[in-house]
Amino acid sequence: MGNTETDQIKLLIADDHPVYRYGLRNLLEDFDGFTVVGEARSGDEALALTHRLRPRMVLMDVNLPGMSGIDVTRNIVARMPETSVVMVTMLEDRDTFFAAIRAGARGYLMKGSGSEDVRQAINTIVAGGLFFDTEVAKWVVEYLVKPPATRTPFPELTDRERAVLELVADGQGNVAIARALGLSIKTVRNYHSRIFAKLQVVDRTEAAVLARRAGLGH
Repeated sequence: MGNTETDQIKLLIADDHPVYRYGLRNLLEDFDGFTVVGEARSGDEALALTHRLRPRMVLMDVNLPGMSGIDVTRNIVARMPETSVVMVTMLEDRDTFFAAIRAGARGYLMKGSGSEDVRQAINTIVAGGLFFDTEVAKWVVEYLVKPPATRTPFPELTDRERAVLELVADGQGNVAIARALGLSIKTVRNYHSRIFAKLQVVDRTEAAVLARRAGLGH
């Protein structure tokens, strides 16, 4: 016995190319258990139709007239979290992919993916998982396995200012700092003034607390 209309999982297509929309709709309607409830030709229309129709999933192009697919995705995730988004795009660049994932997309498919890839993506995402096209899945692996970049605390400070701040975090006075770094007392005070201004603190105590929280000092 086939699924009744109320059992069908509702899908929305958002793409500005009518030929692609037609082809994707025909493909999706061949899948058992799914029904296409609407088609959007722009970002604003995609957001409006998602709000009105409440589909389980939107198959979203990245480049839409008006609001971009990524901006639409961000709005859907924030306002209609029960609707999942899978990006369907021609773009093979990392920045777009990671922007889509940061916006909340749960899948990323390249246009031209076979019917089984599309079916698997929908089933995986409906079941609560994530799905990435094989062309971009390697980016996820590379991102996860590469060592994290070492972040320098307070990048707004120069190396010498950071050295002064580290000694402040250690509780060293001006004389000790001057001796350790081969500076005059006056120069140390000047460094303090610049550091306080850049960190937006009022005194060395506040600067020391901030520095220790960032991992400076012993």
